Amino acid sequence: MITGRSRLAAGMVVALLVSACSGPLLANPAASLLPEPPASPVPSMAADPVPIQFPLDDGTHQRLTEWWYYTGHLRDMATGARYGFEYVIFRAERGGFPVTWASHFAITDEGQDAFHYAQRSAVGPSVDLGPTPRTGFSFSLGPDPTDPTTVGRPPWTMRGVDGNDHLAARLSPTEAAKAGSPGGMALDLSLTSAKPPALEGGAGWIDFGQAGGSYYYSRTDLLVTGTITVAGRAMQVAGTAWFDHQWGDFIAVGGGGWDWFALNLADGTDLTLSMVRAADGSDSLVYGTVVDKAGRAVHLDRGAFSVAVSGHWTSPVTGATYPAGWTVSIPSQALQISLRPTVAGQELDTRATTGVVYWEGSQVVQAVHAGQAIGGEGYVELTGYGPGG
Repeated sequence: MITGRSRLAAGMVVALLVSACSGPLLANPAASLLPEPPASPVPSMAADPVPIQFPLDDGTHQRLTEWWYYTGHLRDMATGARYGFEYVIFRAERGGFPVTWASHFAITDEGQDAFHYAQRSAVGPSVDLGPTPRTGFSFSLGPDPTDPTTVGRPPWTMRGVDGNDHLAARLSPTEAAKAGSPGGMALDLSLTSAKPPALEGGAGWIDFGQAGGSYYYSRTDLLVTGTITVAGRAMQVAGTAWFDHQWGDFIAVGGGGWDWFALNLADGTDLTLSMVRAADGSDSLVYGTVVDKAGRAVHLDRGAFSVAVSGHWTSPVTGATYPAGWTVSIPSQALQISLRPTVAGQELDTRATTGVVYWEGSQVVQAVHAGQAIGGEGYVELTGYGPGG
């Protein structure tokens, strides 16, 4: 996952704890009982890096920042209609503060040119249902006991171990109306990994220098079955998904934002690219990973690929202008890829939970690999272009 997503987690801590102290977000009557903030975040002081172990490291880590992130592509088994989805849980730990959590859930209705999203947050340990890391992860964000307006809110759950995962989320009527999906929006998906996990950075460790470092692995080819509901219509779906898990003692990397690409080509090649910008707009961290059909992963350094922007889109809601079309070239792989969004407006305003506005959406993918023209699927995430982003 893009290392710059740490800014979402950092913004989450500020958004949740400030709101808990002032009332509007969590409406927390016990806000006065929150501990005094430490002088600075307290990391685990672990001796990094160490080898990632499975399934041990699927679970929660006592680190400053962590997330479990899914994006995917689904088709209605009855009609063939196509949908994209995003589902993520962020965890942040900051010294004497309670653990803070945020979750984003989005569905892109590609045939109807529509995008729906919702967000939730929580403070405290109750979200994590997994008793030990060896059991994988098991989370539930349901009603907030400190906020009476959330009573009866259906839980959002996420669990998984060793590449066998289950995701479930359903919006309350209020949430569905706000998401522009009257009648309901939900997903209930089972996922099974078709390839071994890919260790990003070559060995699963991304070094940020003075900013710290992060463990990072991806499951690039998950087979998905289940149901989704959009605008009150429930349907059986099947498709594929991508999963990123990242954790470490870092807070914010990429002061100028980042562009992240996750692509699955029709010949079985999977590709992720991360381009993180410094505050002045220059590249501060650029890398990628290619995974072949057999699951073998090859690290790409910043000189191994190029990305050219071919279009732009301006949000009518926030006024932010985002790249909206790309050409990716990887000479060592004899690979060239063109991308364009399936739906232009896939922007999420998550300032209430993570403090940022960002764009994340499904793509139309066309590629030429070793002289062969092929299709594919993809997701792109863009931050640093909008308010707080």
